[in-house]
Amino acid sequence: MAVIHRTTMQPTKLELIADWLPTRAWYAAGPEAPRPVKSGGFRLDDPAGEVGIEFMAVTDGEGPDAATYLVPMTYRGKPLEGAESALIGTSEHGVLGTRWIYDGAHDPVLVGQLYELLAGRAVPQQQSVSDAADPTVTASLDAPAPEGDAAVLDTADGPEGTDVRIEVPGTGAPLALRFHRALRPAEDGERDDTGVLGRVTAEWTPAGAEGATARGAYLTVRSA
Repeated sequence: MAVIHRTTMQPTKLELIADWLPTRAWYAAGPEAPRPVKSGGFRLDDPAGEVGIEFMAVTDGEGPDAATYLVPMTYRGKPLEGAESALIGTSEHGVLGTRWIYDGAHDPVLVGQLYELLAGRAVPQQQSVSDAADPTVTASLDAPAPEGDAAVLDTADGPEGTDVRIEVPGTGAPLALRFHRALRPAEDGERDDTGVLGRVTAEWTPAGAEGATARGAYLTVRSA
């Protein structure tokens, strides 16, 4: 069970994200530097209790041109070997000390727990409350989901999002996980469900929408 510490981080997660966003292929650059604000998300627990896992929605900009992005992150007490290109930055945590913060789409611990969520064996947690399930997050997978470690075959960032291919013993074929980096409400336009085997759906607060929430796919699954 992840414990949410009420303490400081220097620099903050949002400060690190502001510097990192312009380096991403899926970032829609505006006339000004990014000024992201947290607008939603949830957490997952690492069964080993070593890695923090958070799916954060951040909104950049104001009015109709504002964009909301999905930034999955992992928090580690030491560097993740071979993941230098996925490092968002380091921060000094008031309780835990130095934390290495990674783009979670490139972290096998996050990907493994995401597979468990899709399989119905992991419970999404509220973003800012310890040991509290988040019933607003839904996950489904219309494919065999035997128990076993999800092995990451490859990860690719592109203008449409981040694609992660995984293989699990007994599934018969790899699965392709698409992290939707630019979040869009499900009711906006037509949704292409062709070949979709599963999805994770969650909420966020649109720019300027006091008390209102949007809901859409954070992730979809297809056959690789």
